[in-house]
Amino acid sequence: MHEIITLQLGHRANYLATHFWNAQESYFEYGVNSESSTIDHDIHFRAGQGPKGEDTYTPRTLIYDLKGGFGGLRKWGGLYDQGDVNGATDNLWDGNVVKQQDLPITQSAYQKALDEGVENPPKPNSQTVRYFSDFTRVFYHPRSIVQINDYELGSTIVPFEKWDSGEELFGKLDKDHDLIDRDIRPWAEECDQLQAIQIFASADDAWGGFASKYIESLRDEYGKTPIWFWGLEEQAGQGQRAKQLMRTVNTAQSLQSISTMASMYIPLAVPAYLPPYIELDRSSQWHVSGLLSMALESMTLPSRQKSGDAARGHLSDMEAALNANGSQRIAQLQCSVIDASEELSSTGRGHQATNDNRIPGSNTQNLVYEDEVEKAKSKLDMSFSTGEPSQTALSLRQWEKSNHVFGQVECVRGLPSTASPMDDDDVAESRKRRRLASLPTLERHCSSLPYPLLDSFPNIINRSASLGKSTAIHGTLSTTTQISKRTKGLQNIVSRLVDVSEREALSNGLGEIAEAYEEGWDSGSDEDSD
Repeated sequence: MHEIITLQLGHRANYLATHFWNAQESYFEYGVNSESSTIDHDIHFRAGQGPKGEDTYTPRTLIYDLKGGFGGLRKWGGLYDQGDVNGATDNLWDGNVVKQQDLPITQSAYQKALDEGVENPPKPNSQTVRYFSDFTRVFYHPRSIVQINDYELGSTIVPFEKWDSGEELFGKLDKDHDLIDRDIRPWAEECDQLQAIQIFASADDAWGGFASKYIESLRDEYGKTPIWFWGLEEQAGQGQRAKQLMRTVNTAQSLQSISTMASMYIPLAVPAYLPPYIELDRSSQWHVSGLLSMALESMTLPSRQKSGDAARGHLSDMEAALNANGSQRIAQLQCSVIDASEELSSTGRGHQATNDNRIPGSNTQNLVYEDEVEKAKSKLDMSFSTGEPSQTALSLRQWEKSNHVFGQVECVRGLPSTASPMDDDDVAESRKRRRLASLPTLERHCSSLPYPLLDSFPNIINRSASLGKSTAIHGTLSTTTQISKRTKGLQNIVSRLVDVSEREALSNGLGEIAEAYEEGWDSGSDEDSD
């Protein structure tokens, strides 16, 4: 079934993932329309049974957070309620008992309304959303909930901020419990054919160090499984200067460590410039994560399409298009909200253009001109990689045009599509010929399924194209020379801030990563000749 297991590491990641799961839940169709869905729900959801024998369908996910981070989310959920679990131990002790218990966190009005089956629940807002659980629309399996009691969310006494703290915490927990055996293996053993593991985590705090050690363990156990890491970062310039510098160092450590182990590393940060149709409260994690999830969920949509659908594409296929030279595992995410009436030059998956004499071989009907990449790039309004100097849409596009594109995966959703899937051999041959000609590779997916604008999603899109309950999205993942520029910028900063004992290894590691994204660089790999 090509299942995907998800890891959510930390509070910000859980906000992001909650929007993701809410979108997946909205794709379910019931009754006479159940066969019309284009989504293969078994990729992200698992079938099971509740305590009374009723059928359940819950996300294939692990949710890690600190003490106090789960809000009103119950450990057992509405599907697996176990009654008064603590009361079962009352008769084990004859002496006096003194109970010390924190006050329970109350559910939000939105959650209460959903539990009670209210037809039109009160819509959440920035004031009522205090935790990611305040706007979740799905039930989780009890095995998904992993609370870490070593740290407390928001603590100023023992903050969970430094990258090294995350490494140390993982080491301690793994020594006590063997996290792969306890948490990952039960999910993996349920899969018929594991497609990938996707990880959501903040890269600029201690969760980056935790994720790095986690991925190292995953690589030891699942060496050939694609691992996609989505690294959340705060917008540059936010907070006190000391905190900004610490986040920068944390980001550099995450980039240097994780990108060498993960199959793909995609930074996620709200850009300094936003188009006029986006109305975002940057202080609200609910708002910020909603915008990021809209782009992330749209770009991964092909990985959960039903087999035989023209828009179907596994994460390993996308990785092959992006990692042109064998060492380009960092990609940039961009997207736009588009008018439903907008017509694009392509309506299907593939590499589409007319003949290009620079490419060896006569069959070039499935290939794409380099200026096609530029056209696709110029349509997009938002870049979610940090570091862009732009303040206006014009300067953003001028800045982008100075970049060389090595590989790009494009996804257009919400527009009519009449495409048929390309043969995998044709796709591989097209990529090979383009690389021989030093041209960018472009993989394009189109789906008529729009992005759902649910009652749990913030009102951040102010555009006539968003027709009430859904909107069309155009997104891309790209490997470009801009990644080299950003990595060298981090290298220059950490060379002044990091201790001497770590400076050389970190700086050299970032320098090697940057080299892979310099125009004309070649790893010398002969993979394409296999």
